Amino acid sequence: MVDTPKTSGSIPFKAETRQILDILIHSLYTEREIFLRELISNASDALTRLEFEMLTNHEILDPGEELGIWISCDPDAKTITLRDTGIGMNAAEMGENLGTIAHSGARAFMNAAKQTSEKADGASQTKLADIIGQFGVGFYSVFMVANEVRVNSRSFRKDDQPSSWVCYGGDTYSIESSEKTTRGTEIVIHLNEDAADFAQEFKLREIIHKHSDFVPYPIYLGKNNEQANKRTALWRQSPRQVEKKDYIEFYKQMTLDFEDPITYSHISADAPVQIYSVLFMPAKAERGMFTVRKEDGLKLYARKILIQEYCKDLLPEYLGFIQGVVDSEDLPLNVSRENVQANTVMSRLKKLITAKAIDMLKKLAVDDKDAYSKFWQNFGRYIKHGISTEQGDSEALNGLLRFHTTSSLENWSSLEEYVSRMKEDQPAIYYILGDEERSAMVSPHLDVVRQHGYEVILMSDPLVDPFMLLRLKEYQGKELQNIAQADLKLPEITSPENSQDEQKSSVPMEDWLSLIDRFKQQLGEKVSDVRMTDRLSDSPARLVDPTGSPNQEMQRVYRLLKEDFEAPKKVLELNPRHPIIRRLNDVSAEDDRISMAVDQLYENALLIEGLHKDPASMIGRIHQLIEKALQ
Repeated sequence: MVDTPKTSGSIPFKAETRQILDILIHSLYTEREIFLRELISNASDALTRLEFEMLTNHEILDPGEELGIWISCDPDAKTITLRDTGIGMNAAEMGENLGTIAHSGARAFMNAAKQTSEKADGASQTKLADIIGQFGVGFYSVFMVANEVRVNSRSFRKDDQPSSWVCYGGDTYSIESSEKTTRGTEIVIHLNEDAADFAQEFKLREIIHKHSDFVPYPIYLGKNNEQANKRTALWRQSPRQVEKKDYIEFYKQMTLDFEDPITYSHISADAPVQIYSVLFMPAKAERGMFTVRKEDGLKLYARKILIQEYCKDLLPEYLGFIQGVVDSEDLPLNVSRENVQANTVMSRLKKLITAKAIDMLKKLAVDDKDAYSKFWQNFGRYIKHGISTEQGDSEALNGLLRFHTTSSLENWSSLEEYVSRMKEDQPAIYYILGDEERSAMVSPHLDVVRQHGYEVILMSDPLVDPFMLLRLKEYQGKELQNIAQADLKLPEITSPENSQDEQKSSVPMEDWLSLIDRFKQQLGEKVSDVRMTDRLSDSPARLVDPTGSPNQEMQRVYRLLKEDFEAPKKVLELNPRHPIIRRLNDVSAEDDRISMAVDQLYENALLIEGLHKDPASMIGRIHQLIEKALQ
């Protein structure tokens, strides 16, 4: 094809108006720095198209020319020049590709290339995947910062003549002859006054590093032509080719975190969607002072070009602490390529990445228990939150849970490990709720299960555990039961020792009525009832919920969600075998020590349950009781 351009007058944009151009350059993009990403992406496309052409065409202009992108700036003149050695354009192609908004040469190339893809070899198939531009409006983002743009280009065809496309940001453009002698395209940008800071080399380097660091061709910047991009995207390499130190170095460069990640996962898949990704588990939940990752979200790339710095749509909220990158060729980008349209592809990506993230944690739990313990101490609450909020993922997360139990406050135990230690006659998985583990360990509710030798899980996070337990009802067919339930069903103990204890401490119920009545009179409306129980051994008393009231988990949830929530009045249960209760029953009703002891026993029970509103108020009474005891 021979093209002989002639100097033209002003040509109106085809079927477009100044209003449409205003929308493109002032409303479509949110960050003005995006213009450089778009121009670099177009240059990369032009280089890819040339490589594809060279597979079958040996009559190429300047075949020995290096494939690359060169960027320079002049702060005094307020200009930026971007040059590539790609496929180039003649005058007709300039009018078609640059004269019509929303016409994309790259898209036309993709359509043409797909028609011959069955005949193409593996190398050309790879190059097809590097095509970035899917929309023709990216070039026009330059008018966010420019008042004049000149495009000089020469086609790869030896007989085509060089041409210039010039636009001053109005409704028209012109195409002129050019004196360009080498293949490719050169864009000269004259910046607006309010965009003059873009004509600084450090600023351009910063934008390249952020958005175009992994473009597959070298980007040379400045007078010294220093390469400004890495080119090689670690996540696009085969996991077999990447060493552990490379992953750690990449993580630290991406986050500026001084600590190594706890673990990582490299994902490469073609189905159900095409994806390249590397996920990292940080060492701590708190972000460091110098970290560059100030928000949750993965870095989202489309064909190695950054689309979103913090994409929160690829992982559920409870996994938001995971860092990493996701790159896909199937992303349904909007026309500005700044946002991803919500559709089935995004849903599939999220499902795939979430599953891989959970698998990463499961593998860590098996391969390195110490590292997993470190993870759990920092991020365990997130997993519990996931169980309480995620309908689909909750069962997959159950195996990730870790707890301290009455058997050990030092070692974390999974539900699977707990079940493996259950006694043959143990009908359920038992747990106890508390504000902290130390108070839970002295709870009177433990008395009855200790008699059976059962292990109890300590649920000691009052802000998360109650919500989790509303969803976590069973594990491996074993029901989870709160040992604070007044009607907790347990197997009967028939050992000779217990039978002797029963006979030794057995007192007819009528002999306790006066003491029960004294407790009721003293406590009044503070409790709903007072009664004796056989569920206590080492503790003198405990508080339980009356029949028909919301369970303990719901009460704690209501207490967190409703400021005016009042918990139902508890039932005070007394242990007839305990020396304190037996001695109180023997003391004369006129003895003032009984009143103080009743109040103290009740408030002790409140304190252990985490319900006492003013523990310091007990000090005066405790001093009086000590004084009485010393007399």
